[in-house]
Amino acid sequence: MSDFLHTMVRITDPEKSRAFYEALGFRFERDMDIVRNGEKEATNYFFSLPGSDNVLELTYNHDGRSYDNGTGYGHIAIGVEDLDGTLQQLAGQGIEPERPPYTVSDGGSRLCFVRDPDDYRIELIERG
Repeated sequence: MSDFLHTMVRITDPEKSRAFYEALGFRFERDMDIVRNGEKEATNYFFSLPGSDNVLELTYNHDGRSYDNGTGYGHIAIGVEDLDGTLQQLAGQGIEPERPPYTVSDGGSRLCFVRDPDDYRIELIERG
């Protein structure tokens, strides 16, 4: 038996990333420093969604390195009840979709993508 635990992405600015994910409805739960040989190597930030604990781990490495988005990374998907209302709320915080909402197939859910401060794609799927 397996359980989904979380998705982890590396970030470059914890404050900007926290504000972005909180705007999407994630709730900050806790942070945890990773210390090796007496040096703080990284800090993990854990976020939850209603009904699901610690589903997102954002990792900030303190050595100042930057990252390229991996070619195997696709996106994180989040279900929202009202896509237009969600996009209106996000626009007030400077977060815009890549393109207007669309459907992939006839009768399918409306969706769109936004990008976090490190350029990772987040899919918003209307589930209302």
